[in-house]
Amino acid sequence: MKGVESTFFSNSKYNRRNILIMNNDDFDRFKGSQDYVASEALRNAVNVSIALAKPLLVRGEPGTGKTLLAHSIAKGLGKKLIIWNIKSTTKAQEGLYVYDTVQRLNDSRFGGKEVSDIRQYIKLGKLGQSFTSKEQLVLLIDEIDKADLEFPNDLLNELDEMSFYIPETNETFKAIHRPIVIITSNAEKELPDAFLRRCVFHYIEFPDPELMEEIVHVHFPNLKDDLLKEALRTFYSLREIDQFRKKPSTSELIDWVQVLVASSTSPEIISKEIPFTSTLIKKEADHSFFSNLYMRRKQASRVSGYD
Repeated sequence: MKGVESTFFSNSKYNRRNILIMNNDDFDRFKGSQDYVASEALRNAVNVSIALAKPLLVRGEPGTGKTLLAHSIAKGLGKKLIIWNIKSTTKAQEGLYVYDTVQRLNDSRFGGKEVSDIRQYIKLGKLGQSFTSKEQLVLLIDEIDKADLEFPNDLLNELDEMSFYIPETNETFKAIHRPIVIITSNAEKELPDAFLRRCVFHYIEFPDPELMEEIVHVHFPNLKDDLLKEALRTFYSLREIDQFRKKPSTSELIDWVQVLVASSTSPEIISKEIPFTSTLIKKEADHSFFSNLYMRRKQASRVSGYD
């Protein structure tokens, strides 16, 4: 049987037929990695994306591991990762190639370098590199919602074509392998419906305490159970404060646990107060609310004997 990467370059009917005859080993390629705990739903979304040869669009609140997912896929599948960080000024064309006219002009003016060979001034972008690679790569397109409204559709056109033309050199490059494309979004802008239709979508839910325990154990395999239990209880109590503008995320929890371990903080101290709150609370308004109101409530409950 052909590999998934090559079978899905044909028409949609053939695609569906090949999905039906795939066995579980062919489909269930991504199982997570040692340093990234992925839920079953997320693993399925990744494998559907690979099977359909469609980009996986990942959303979720900050700190849920959207960017790290691409690293985990590359590591889990033994593939190289290319990262394309999107900015507000990024154009889809730049992902294919850039013609460095400034450098060529400088070389012609001030250097003794031969400038007639334009190829030396053509620099492939991240998308172009993933297309021309001799092996299949994982391409992370990070924070696509930062770009202008035309970018998503322009990008999908390039991904559909899987080839690009460089008029300066009169060359056409066709993809050797379709990259595994992971696209992250923080939902700062609405993405076009046409773009959404051509992607596999997954929203990473914030981990529940059970899954979060697994995540923390990945980073701190020797963490004592009583410290972990108290840290998670405190962490989730902070996330329940609706008035927080930025609730602490997984990355803040990992940092906080690291500080607790480094400072040899006992679980008893965590149960009485919340040490090193600056690691968990990152906005001034949230810190002010926590200090002036939340802690007062805690103290009052202790005095009344209910805590």
